[in-house]
Amino acid sequence: MTYEPDPRRWKALAVSLTAGFMGLLDVSIVNVALPSMQSGLHASSGGIRWVVSGYALAFGLVLVTGGRLGDAFGRRNMFLGALAAFVVTSALAGAAPNETTLVLARLAQGLAAGMLTPQNTGLIQDLFRGAERGRAFGMFGAVVGISTAVGPILGGFIIAVFGAQDGWRWVFYVNVPIGVLAFVLALRMLPRSEKKQLKISSEIDFAGIALLAVAVLGVLLPVVESDSGGITRLWWLFVVALVFGAAFVRWEHSVVRRGRSPLLDTRLFTGTPGYATGAAIGALYFCGFAGIWLVFAMYFQQGLGYSPLQSGLSVTPFALGSAVSAAIAGRLVPRFGRRLTVTGLGMVVVGLLVVALLARLVPPSASGWAFALPLLFAGVGGGMMISPNTTLTLECVPIRLAGVAGGALQTGQRLGTAIGTALLASVYGAVVGAGLGFAPALTIALSCAAVLTCGALALAIAELRARRHRASEADREERAAETSAADVHRG
Repeated sequence: MTYEPDPRRWKALAVSLTAGFMGLLDVSIVNVALPSMQSGLHASSGGIRWVVSGYALAFGLVLVTGGRLGDAFGRRNMFLGALAAFVVTSALAGAAPNETTLVLARLAQGLAAGMLTPQNTGLIQDLFRGAERGRAFGMFGAVVGISTAVGPILGGFIIAVFGAQDGWRWVFYVNVPIGVLAFVLALRMLPRSEKKQLKISSEIDFAGIALLAVAVLGVLLPVVESDSGGITRLWWLFVVALVFGAAFVRWEHSVVRRGRSPLLDTRLFTGTPGYATGAAIGALYFCGFAGIWLVFAMYFQQGLGYSPLQSGLSVTPFALGSAVSAAIAGRLVPRFGRRLTVTGLGMVVVGLLVVALLARLVPPSASGWAFALPLLFAGVGGGMMISPNTTLTLECVPIRLAGVAGGALQTGQRLGTAIGTALLASVYGAVVGAGLGFAPALTIALSCAAVLTCGALALAIAELRARRHRASEADREERAAETSAADVHRG
């Protein structure tokens, strides 16, 4: 079938990314609002912690399922339903009269965001081809990078404007007008899905959903509870996750053999060039990248006495560098390919190590300014990593699997985010608790983040070599075919 570009594809992308930005932003924006929530609701520290943890947990649980539902029943339908649910649950969270209601609303909001997010990558796969797809993924990568880094800044600004007592409510309320506008525009801009005569019982792999949910839960729950001894108390859940993860893989293999629709076609990892390595690169990078924001927040606010807004502004250079470079790098993917991610990851490692060194060399009062240039450098590298890696990881994925492939990619990133945040925060807290000081704690935590990023860099270099090998093999086969055709012609 001939590809005919939708004339409204860029407008549809803008609407899709606006909604996706809200969902990803809510992973980090509430961190600076936690003290405001605790005083406003007279909530316990454990309950407030679940405002953050519950959202991340629910978000990560349903990404693959959301992608599969979008593949099966239409991206537009899933997008509109998930966006409506996100707006409603945001309003409920903002209006919560007590701690329990807020936690439940955040769990529901996380489920809605997890259903919404994979529709973005699916829509890009549906609507764009060739160089345009690289540009679209560049914009998507910019949204991922900005939403992660700008959350603390925006959260601090909202609290400063609306006050410490009830400012936290507006962290959620701000989603309502934006979400309603995005919903109205999506009704007009998003292409209508083809009507499919599908039965839910035969199309949706409920057993696979259950197995994967338990496996993901087994990893995420101890991690999100790590600051209250969750890993010590719940270590056995890692064993459960391993068992159910293995059972999930075996089950999906059997579903494919029987000719039915799996939740996650394992051939994505075994038969799609570059997908498995690209997903691993993304997960490992987010393990190092996402964890640094909580460490910076603790260093600036607890160590240096910054306000939430000042703390957020101190890491703005990373966000700016990431946003600009992600948009540019997306256009350069067809020309430079995996070299972009290798270069970008190297820049992130260098930037983090320079900040780690400066934390020991410069006076604490000068930290904000001293860190600006290396954070900008690292941010440029981060933008060169996120969008090209997404494009290259998904480039060989069949269109019919675009949603579930994007969901699986995002699940790896969410797992990496949760693990990295818990790991780096624990390292930072352990150093501070040992009485060594805030600056040494920052240095050691950022060094750990750099080591994790080096792991992603090693995988990216391996994938670059593998891509070159695949390209040379393809060239040899093409030359052989041409030679054979010429021999037949002469004969």
